[in-house]
Amino acid sequence: MRLLIAEDNPSDRLILANLIKRLGHDVTLAVDGEEAVRLFEEQRPDILLLDVMMPNLNGIEAARRVRQIAGEDLVPIIFLTSLNEASDLAECLEAGGDDFLSKPYNPVVIKAKIHAFSRMRRLHTEIQRQREHLVQEQIAAKSIFDKIAHYGVLNSPNIRYLISPKAIFNGDVVLAARQPNGDLLVLLGDFTGHGLPAAIGALPLAEVFHGMVSKGFALEDVLREVNGKLKSILPIGVFCCATAVQLSFRNRSIEVWAGGLPEGVIFNERTGAVKPIASKHLPLGILGASQFRYEPNIYEMDPDDVIYLWSDGLIETQGKDGDMFGLDRLVEVFKEAEPEGSVFDRILSRVKEFAVVDEEQNDDHTLIEVRMQDAPTLALDQPLSIKPRMVHRGLADWSFSCEFGTESLRLFDPVPLLTHFLIQVPGLKPYTNTLNTILAELYSNALEHGILRLDSALKSNADGFATYYSLRHERLNDLEEGAIRFNMSHDPNEKGGVLILEVTDTGAGFMGGRGASGDGGITHYYGRGIRLIESLCRKMEFVAPGNCVRVEFEWNWL
Repeated sequence: MRLLIAEDNPSDRLILANLIKRLGHDVTLAVDGEEAVRLFEEQRPDILLLDVMMPNLNGIEAARRVRQIAGEDLVPIIFLTSLNEASDLAECLEAGGDDFLSKPYNPVVIKAKIHAFSRMRRLHTEIQRQREHLVQEQIAAKSIFDKIAHYGVLNSPNIRYLISPKAIFNGDVVLAARQPNGDLLVLLGDFTGHGLPAAIGALPLAEVFHGMVSKGFALEDVLREVNGKLKSILPIGVFCCATAVQLSFRNRSIEVWAGGLPEGVIFNERTGAVKPIASKHLPLGILGASQFRYEPNIYEMDPDDVIYLWSDGLIETQGKDGDMFGLDRLVEVFKEAEPEGSVFDRILSRVKEFAVVDEEQNDDHTLIEVRMQDAPTLALDQPLSIKPRMVHRGLADWSFSCEFGTESLRLFDPVPLLTHFLIQVPGLKPYTNTLNTILAELYSNALEHGILRLDSALKSNADGFATYYSLRHERLNDLEEGAIRFNMSHDPNEKGGVLILEVTDTGAGFMGGRGASGDGGITHYYGRGIRLIESLCRKMEFVAPGNCVRVEFEWNWL
């Protein structure tokens, strides 16, 4: 080993150097603290032996400088001293010393101390090597993890987010995906704990979320499945606080389920109004299927509305006085916001100003901003590489009927199932979004207006909008009788084909007689949904007394 001896007394310096050389080690000599610091920078010896009392720069100050230069490297410092006062010895340790060597020097003690520190250096070097190897493995695994957990539409222009992890892996997860009908679903989750154990739960969460949303399942179905999955695989004490939002751009509304995360905000950039999003459910992964509650809040949205969600790590950021940033300070940012200012950037700036400089954060920090922009253009006619010679190998001319009874209507959304069935027809897969929209609107009108007898006029204002969906939830839970029947058939032709959909409910209907809707006489009873179906289909007609609607969707090979 290479040792550096700093001793201003020539005789003591020579005696100690000879003792160490006899033990088989290399020795470098310094006459004071300044020379010791310079030689350490140049040669980086393995162990330092510093006399406490030296001219120019004493051993205590020299030790402090060496520690700054060494950084995370382990460099044992042994003080050479004849001091006996406890306060003097304590000062040496506080300066970075590891041990003492009393004068006169004992060869047996010197040998034992050098051997002990040599073993300590080897262990430290091995730990550093293993740590670096582990970090590289985690970085590689994190890259794969992010591709699995964070894919989707997080790069949409109306979404902005920041995840500041406490470690390479973290328990905060942000997910976003679009349903075939164009609705955007966003979820912010915060698993208990930090690092890899907390991040493990994000993989099954992301898998279920993206898989079900892409098939058109409603937010309630997605969360029930996620809750059951996490409940079955997570250990006791590990769960996911989450807020999930379904944005319907066509209906200009959002549906929010919040469980365990801090209160979010809907901020109107035009008026400056701040509307809280309160959490009223338990986190995901705690309750069983029968106990899980889905009681969402419905908000009518303005184009200038922006949704802000955050994890508890953001508001629990510690300041210089030891207090937390808190929800009150966060809400003040919205009250101070200028119409043209970036609230997202202002929040991050306020938190950074509040936090202790160079202090390690004590939790994962996540902030997400989602803008209520106009509905994106649905990819209704995206071309796919479908070759005509392949299209005759599947369904061509066919008919199919199914009926959903009372229990199914209360507990099950059939639209994803029916959409999945239809896109198995060769040539229809490029029209997934269109078909899902048509089915969803037909089913929604049959259920809400035919079975539940809800009036769309309720949605004319914000209060009525919330009342409408509250009544929908209440009447659906109390439903004792009702059914909806789907009759579907397909007629192929050279250009593609015609898909015929007929939806009948057991409700009373809304008219004494009605012909094709091509006359433009759509009543307020059915609202914008029916007009949307008219724009997508070549023909639509109601059958008296109004509890049956028949549409024809014509498609061409793409």
